[in-house]
Amino acid sequence: MSEEKPPVKTSVMPQIGATGRKIVYDENGKPCRACNTLLDFQMVSNKKSTTTNGNTASTSIGAALGAVATTETANPSKDCPPDVEELGRSTWTLLHSVAATYPDKPTQKQQENLSQFMNSFSNLYPCFHCAEDFREYMKKDKIKVTNRDEFGKWLCNAHNSVNVKLGKPKFDCNLWKERWKDGSKDGRCD
Repeated sequence: MSEEKPPVKTSVMPQIGATGRKIVYDENGKPCRACNTLLDFQMVSNKKSTTTNGNTASTSIGAALGAVATTETANPSKDCPPDVEELGRSTWTLLHSVAATYPDKPTQKQQENLSQFMNSFSNLYPCFHCAEDFREYMKKDKIKVTNRDEFGKWLCNAHNSVNVKLGKPKFDCNLWKERWKDGSKDGRCD
């Protein structure tokens, strides 16, 4: 007599979110809050409809691109966990600020501390697929910690590699100090 197993229930989880981006799921099959935009997370979690400015978002490329162009940014409460976009902006602000305040002539201990920080950071970052990508970048282009300018340019190049993957423009790394340390030459940051 063979024992019959109940059929395995499989649900088709969306692969593309309302913004046209790929939905990232964690190891348990749940949408990763830190890896997706708030709008995509809410869509997959059935917290929000997939309509964008009155139009239903579909998974076709054209509709996905249209959704990106017309979707109003979801207004998360300040007491909600960050989505991938807020987390990314905050992270790059922190890392570029670290570069801007890193010594011109760091001691051996400061160089070790920065290397350890960046390695720890790449293992603890909340968006696991972003963290994996950053670790891969660090394997290909070893972190440069011998002085402020070298680290700042290395970090700018790392940021640009992410920008390219996201379809964003590259930043001119020759201007990293103006952007993150000294402020604009026109005085608007003074």
